[in-house]
Amino acid sequence: MTNPKDSATLEPALLARIAAALERLVPPAAAAAAPESGDAFVWEPAHGGLAPVAVVSGVALGLLKGIDDARDTLLENTRRFADGLPANNALLWGARGMGKSSLVKAVHGAVNEGRAGAGRLALIEIHREEIASLPVLLRLLRGARRRFLLYCDDLSFDRDDTSYKSLKAALEGGIEGRPSNVLFYATSNRRHLLPRDMMENERSTAINPSEAVEEKVSLSDRFGLWLGFHNCGQDDYLVMIAAYAAYYRLDLPAEDLRARAIAWAAGRGGRSGRVAWQFVQDLAGELGKRLD
Repeated sequence: MTNPKDSATLEPALLARIAAALERLVPPAAAAAAPESGDAFVWEPAHGGLAPVAVVSGVALGLLKGIDDARDTLLENTRRFADGLPANNALLWGARGMGKSSLVKAVHGAVNEGRAGAGRLALIEIHREEIASLPVLLRLLRGARRRFLLYCDDLSFDRDDTSYKSLKAALEGGIEGRPSNVLFYATSNRRHLLPRDMMENERSTAINPSEAVEEKVSLSDRFGLWLGFHNCGQDDYLVMIAAYAAYYRLDLPAEDLRARAIAWAAGRGGRSGRVAWQFVQDLAGELGKRLD
């Protein structure tokens, strides 16, 4: 038979263990105010706000080949913004694996070279699922001394998804307007961010088809800068391979490198910057080289 006194003694200890276990399940607290320092953050409204990122995953700007025009245009636009001059929101759209997200991160790193303190541009990634909370983030950043580059990777909207209206209002059209210290960059495989069948359905079922389509297309119009990325040919693909091999000192005869790179692309069924990087990773592993 259990002694009531023993139960009373054990109960606080059990509760303490349960409380400790629950605390371990809670993610680390994120910054809830505009950060005064740090170069990169992820917007996590459910976990407190802005979570700092110690190291941004990416490659050096000079290693991005075959996208020279887009690179130069985005770099100039970002530098103007970092210098306090007018700049446009940018939509990087087009073929998969051609360096859209890599370019945003590389440009951010390049612009920050030589800058210090509040002069450094902060990169904030906002996930597609958090777009509805974008107005909250903008209010948090408004009035801060620093300048912030908001970035959403693989942005698109599916049928019956109305969160794109929050993005439209945040970029332009709301009574608050976009803060002057905030710029928005997005990458997408879709030029108008919405699936073609969704737009065609709007045209076929609406009382005024042209107005229905305009409502959907007007989102992409909020981006003053459109940068298109297209599938690369073999020459550009091989230039990417050669640049990576030289940078990471992957010692292989040029003809062997070329032949193996072509075979790798054939096995993947296509050529792109992503395929080139995957080949280089495989080759580096085979040669026992690190890509740090």
